[in-house]
Amino acid sequence: MIYSVDIEITAPVYDTEVTDRVADAITNIFPGADPTYEHGELRATVHDIETLSELLHRQEILDTARGVFFDTRRGDSFSFQLKKQAALQGVVNFAVDNPGELGTISVRVRVEEPDVESFIDYVAPPTEDGRPIDADG
Repeated sequence: MIYSVDIEITAPVYDTEVTDRVADAITNIFPGADPTYEHGELRATVHDIETLSELLHRQEILDTARGVFFDTRRGDSFSFQLKKQAALQGVVNFAVDNPGELGTISVRVRVEEPDVESFIDYVAPPTEDGRPIDADG
């Protein structure tokens, strides 16, 4: 299946931070991103979420991701925030209540094809006993 998505990424760059390290945090999770600096923040747009999906599987946090994605779903979009410090290490850590010491990377995913629910199922499939359920049976 071919997915058509627009992923907008923004992250503030604080005076105490090195811009390149914040850019590295973004590209560790979204390797296709080419962050540009404007007005105190880095911005990027990508159309690929494969690395994030692989990290969710590897870290075995699919249920957490699904909860965040579905909780923030609005129409054809969903959004989430990642802790910058974890992302710099190539680790996905959702910033739900606590933004973390270095703040967050904000991500907004708009799905054009096929639909939001199918795309979330693709990125973070439903699980049973912590393992992805094989849709093919």
